[in-house]
Amino acid sequence: MKRNKNLKNDLLVRTLIGEATERTPVWMMRQAGRYLPEYIKLREKYSFFERCQNPELACEITLQPVDIIGVDAAILFSDILVVPQAMGMEVQLIEKQGPLLPQPIKTQQDLKRIQVPDVNDTLHYVFDAIKLIKQELNGRVPLIGFAGAPWTLLCYMVQGKGSKTFDEAKGFCYQNPDLAHTLLQMITDTTISYLKGQIAAGADLVQIFDSWGGLLGKKDFETFSLQYIRQIVAAVKEEAPTIIFAKGAWSSLGEMAATGAHGLGIDWCIEPQMARQLTATASSSSGESWKGALQGNFDPAKLLSPIPVIQKEVKEMLQAFGPGRHIANLGHGILPNVPVDHAKAFVDTVKEYSPRLTVSV
Repeated sequence: MKRNKNLKNDLLVRTLIGEATERTPVWMMRQAGRYLPEYIKLREKYSFFERCQNPELACEITLQPVDIIGVDAAILFSDILVVPQAMGMEVQLIEKQGPLLPQPIKTQQDLKRIQVPDVNDTLHYVFDAIKLIKQELNGRVPLIGFAGAPWTLLCYMVQGKGSKTFDEAKGFCYQNPDLAHTLLQMITDTTISYLKGQIAAGADLVQIFDSWGGLLGKKDFETFSLQYIRQIVAAVKEEAPTIIFAKGAWSSLGEMAATGAHGLGIDWCIEPQMARQLTATASSSSGESWKGALQGNFDPAKLLSPIPVIQKEVKEMLQAFGPGRHIANLGHGILPNVPVDHAKAFVDTVKEYSPRLTVSV
């Protein structure tokens, strides 16, 4: 695995690969965006995909939380739905309403409208943004690339919009399993090429977001999600550290650890001790026990608490995870109504917490 030796702050990378760190690294999902006044000004001037597809704008937004909040990593400003878009689907993102895919996949005929694209053609703007971000970061912190998990992308591509249950997408998989697996494999092949392209452009690590993995039971999670995540992790883990975040799918943490991913994100509905227990017995094909890091798991809504309460709760979270093999983060994306000083209090509390050496074991 290539390593960026020019990083001035490499806490996150070192934690993921099992090295000793001076303290726990911290970043926040959705940290580049909707809670920052500087981002809102850009949102008022440019549409969502203008922000994503313009490398200069994507770079500016990506760097905002590094400059303003002081996080230990930047995460590329983009969206998981650029992949369905690159595959040939129309994708609209409507402010305060969410995504809309007006021609969802329902039949075999619909599948003919999409393809596994040449990502260097359809997603070159992402790679251009990464190169610019790396240049502007100048080694201050690592850059996280990302993609949506195939199951989560299928949910949007079949449902055609956001949903709390994605019943139509689940029904599609149960009624048309062969069609569903064809679509999942197409998404997987595209995602592998996409993440490899991000790494080649300069991403120091990558995260796979399975936001809707928790809608599936354990058996169905393996069938419709994890077997495809496994392919992605196998394809990229030797090129860059890899994190899986499957919200709500905690019962499969052991199986996710066995993919060989370097990190696993967890939400606030599972205690760190239980997550440690579920991953302790996981083994890769080589038979070695999992040595990766857990990431999480502060409830984003708790950032609405008074700052002294945030500080107290963050310290309790860090104590629960224990020293080493932990990346402090939220259990999901930051909420748009979180005050900036509350987000900063979260980050600062983590950074100030641990005077002792934090050792990954």
